[in-house]
Amino acid sequence: MEVRRTAPVKLVVPDERRDDLHESARQFLHCANRAAEFCWSDDSYTECVTANTTARNALYDELRDETDLTANLVQEAIRRAVQAVKGCVERWKNGKRVSQPEFTSWSMLYDKRSATFYRNKVSLSTVNGRVECDFKLPSNSPTPYEQYVLSEEFDFRASTLQYDAVDDEFYFHITTRKYDSEGDGGDDAEISADTEHQTVLGIDLGVNSLAVASTGTFWQGDDYDHWCREFEKRRGEMQQRGTQAAHNALLHLGKREEAWRKQYIYTVANELVSEAVEHDCDVLVFEDLTNIRERLPHAKWHHVWAFRRLFEYVSYKAPERGVSVEQVEPNHTSQRCSRTDCGFTHEDNRHGEHFCCQKCGYEVNADYNAAKNIGTRYVRKRTHKLRSSPKSGSGDAQVDVRVNGGTLNGKSHQPIGW
Repeated sequence: MEVRRTAPVKLVVPDERRDDLHESARQFLHCANRAAEFCWSDDSYTECVTANTTARNALYDELRDETDLTANLVQEAIRRAVQAVKGCVERWKNGKRVSQPEFTSWSMLYDKRSATFYRNKVSLSTVNGRVECDFKLPSNSPTPYEQYVLSEEFDFRASTLQYDAVDDEFYFHITTRKYDSEGDGGDDAEISADTEHQTVLGIDLGVNSLAVASTGTFWQGDDYDHWCREFEKRRGEMQQRGTQAAHNALLHLGKREEAWRKQYIYTVANELVSEAVEHDCDVLVFEDLTNIRERLPHAKWHHVWAFRRLFEYVSYKAPERGVSVEQVEPNHTSQRCSRTDCGFTHEDNRHGEHFCCQKCGYEVNADYNAAKNIGTRYVRKRTHKLRSSPKSGSGDAQVDVRVNGGTLNGKSHQPIGW
């Protein structure tokens, strides 16, 4: 069985080489988007290209000519696009709404040839030769870098270079792997990757709070609702005028509103992914959004649009940072008590934004309670799948939900009330 671990490391990049990394990332994203465009078809998922060899054979020479990237970085960009398209095809097969993947966030994938490791630094390929970057490691030991990257038990797998524009810092997320005594490194081990342990972040989407994570972090929808009402009010005023100037202004307002909505949801999506990364979560879990309009009768069209767009953005962004995205059935997540020793489900448990279990008396914010239930539902589904699989070994695979104050695995954790 394969075990993977990721070690995040802050890089000290020489000032005179920072532009080389920025330009490399720009060209990397260009290659990834060109590959996504080649692989995608709006007509049918059967026409989408999901074979890396097919995309590489068709695009490699072109992209090498169009960019200054090394061969390995071009191949990694193509591979990223193929994997994203493949994920969209799987959701398309299941009746989910999908669209062509688009890569916009600053990140690059490195393999063992384009990234050479030393004990305290790494040498990275760029459009202008290699750049050596020292590691800025925390003082406490052992660090994840020492535990996994320098360990003889773990092998280097791949890495993702990311840039934090707010802090003006570069980070290298180094993925490693090892096989247990029963693993042979073959196809079976590859299929069973990440089954030893997973940590899950449950996400509830709603009208009062746009998104709530099982960690207790809230993304309120007040600001979003306020500006939606403002745009609607301005549209009404312009429509009443009935002049050509008002019509032209209305078209301009529509473009501004669309751009604002996309940017707002894009920001929330990035923060959701960052929340998962900061809490070492491997999986982001949402409710299945099918029939969400019927389940949330008070939601307006812009709420439903926001939910679907948010899920799409997260689905694109999360895999770039080593986090997968899943969905679970939505039934009763808002009515079920999330305490592991209770689980009582009744419609009287929820009253607006407040949840109070009629059986055990547990009181908590209703959306936070639902977020934990969403994560727990995935845990139970995943654990059952692992235990019933002939490749799961003893069946004791651990899957936890990250919650406010710790983790929840359905057996021992007593959640903290909000």
